[in-house]
Amino acid sequence: MKKLIVWIAALLALGMAASAELNIVATDFPCYDLARQVAGENGTVTLLIHPGVEVHSYEPSPADILAISGADLFVYIGGEGDAWADSILAGFDGDGPKALRMMDAVSLLEEEGEEGHLHDAPEYDEHIWTSPVNAVKMVEAIRDELAEIDPGRADIYADKAASYIEQISAIDASIREIVDASETKTLVFADRFPFLYFVREYGLDYVAAFPSCTADTEPTPQTILALIQAVAEKQLPAVYTIEMSTQAVARTVAEETGAMILTLHSLQTVTQYEFDAGETYVSLMQKNVEALREGLK
Repeated sequence: MKKLIVWIAALLALGMAASAELNIVATDFPCYDLARQVAGENGTVTLLIHPGVEVHSYEPSPADILAISGADLFVYIGGEGDAWADSILAGFDGDGPKALRMMDAVSLLEEEGEEGHLHDAPEYDEHIWTSPVNAVKMVEAIRDELAEIDPGRADIYADKAASYIEQISAIDASIREIVDASETKTLVFADRFPFLYFVREYGLDYVAAFPSCTADTEPTPQTILALIQAVAEKQLPAVYTIEMSTQAVARTVAEETGAMILTLHSLQTVTQYEFDAGETYVSLMQKNVEALREGLK
């Protein structure tokens, strides 16, 4: 009887292990959404940087570090904006979670300086997910990592990844169709500019108030004039901002040119309302598709 009890206990333990959800911690919204789409009901995914929080000024709390330490998989971008993550992982001295650095999954682009020139030393743009092509590579990287951690569910992760890749690929096709049909290939951003991978992927030109996601808040008068001239000379119907923008610069450009103000969502963070409403990478990128359709004529 004792042997039977031990045997049953062992079977129950194996069953519990097979049904246990993976604990995944992701730094920002792109990592979070892509991970939850692949993991599905087989994983609990925690978004470390809460909705509405400014990603570039985020500092992890002791509770955040504890959450990372207890994860089966920690997913992060790996750029300057989350350099703290590498320090935390190093501090675990090999006893931390398995970590997936997303910048290792794609081909990187150097950030561009104030006048469109590259920096003296390579500084890679971290906004890799703004290109749907890169997002597909990120999904594949998550799929492979989860399959390695949890090989018993590898086929499930592969199916879920394939389903989301199909949706992202449809977004990619829509953008290419819009760009191909447009006479104008220029986007004017009266805001910060986290879309280098996006414009490079689709062969677009851009004029922006600020390079990348700089902390600067006031563009020079010469920059504002360049934005106005670009809109006027190319007769662009719209000037773009990113999510949660004050739109101060955009309003100036719009008043001078008559252009409408449209939003391209960078997806780096979302509002609490968007988070609660269940917005995803795909749903927000679909809104970007519609904004491009209005702004590229």
